[in-house]
Amino acid sequence: MPYHVFQGGRRRRRRRWPGRSAMLAVLACAAGAALFLTSRDDPAAPRRAVPTPATALVDGAPAPLAGGGTAPSQLAVRLDQPGDLVSLHFTHPPRSGLLFDLDTGRVLWRHDPTRVLKIASLTKMMTALLVVGRVAPGQRVRITKEALAYQGSGVGLFRRGRHIGVETMLNGLLLPSGNDAAIALAQRVSGTVPKFVALMNRRARAMGLTCTHFSHPDGFVDRANHSCAADLAALARAVLREPRLARIVHRRQAVLPFPIKGGKIYLYNHNPLLRQGYRGVTGVKTGYTAAAGRCLVASAHRGQVRLGVVLLHSPDPATQARKLLDRGFGLAR
Repeated sequence: MPYHVFQGGRRRRRRRWPGRSAMLAVLACAAGAALFLTSRDDPAAPRRAVPTPATALVDGAPAPLAGGGTAPSQLAVRLDQPGDLVSLHFTHPPRSGLLFDLDTGRVLWRHDPTRVLKIASLTKMMTALLVVGRVAPGQRVRITKEALAYQGSGVGLFRRGRHIGVETMLNGLLLPSGNDAAIALAQRVSGTVPKFVALMNRRARAMGLTCTHFSHPDGFVDRANHSCAADLAALARAVLREPRLARIVHRRQAVLPFPIKGGKIYLYNHNPLLRQGYRGVTGVKTGYTAAAGRCLVASAHRGQVRLGVVLLHSPDPATQARKLLDRGFGLAR
């Protein structure tokens, strides 16, 4: 969380009123406290630009307040509660991981959950969150030349100047992890990609994601784009609370209107748990670059129990996620 630093003026001593300097110091402190409370509690109050601590972190460094802390959204996982209920040791563990209760935030298993790492296309969870908050269903997204100059994975069927429904674009963003969709959506929201990235980082700070920093809406470029398992767990909880996004990440495939011959586009989810038919899986997002390795944020439910798992730079995210979820659901029997 950003720290507020208050600087007082130099105290002056006067012989005639020995207690006056003390009174002035008390009044200055009171004024400072009032300013602090106003800036914290009043959304309309002006705020000083304070650089987020995330930009100062390097890959592999711990982020002690990661996962949201006392974020206003109450999406943080409970890293402060010791005594994880699941004990599971992998011969080749992920670099970072979490198993947690989606409803309560209780952590059931952890492995270096505040280690700052590259996250590849897990970035698109934040991109999607911002889009659904600013672009209503039924609106359209223009395909730009910048979107067509994407690198990495893409929907691949866009044509410059076409207008595509935002729900189709969100499916293209989250199912096949389209970097072209990410760029077009970012421009639809903010006009330019840099302005959208600034919005992403402001939202991350507002959510209390202290080890998270974004450099692009698609996550393809790893430089300056990082997070940790604890922050991504909070981000996953936010995604699953948005009905428009929860419906999308739950799909194994989608057939949607699209301006091509036949009038439809077929999109398929990269989530290995969905593709393998894991029972009760509900999402959420995959990611991969050479630097980030294979990453997975997954969710599933059995009865009234809803669990989430985050794996960063895992040698086998599908197998490790299944084992963790099985152990977690086994506790509820």
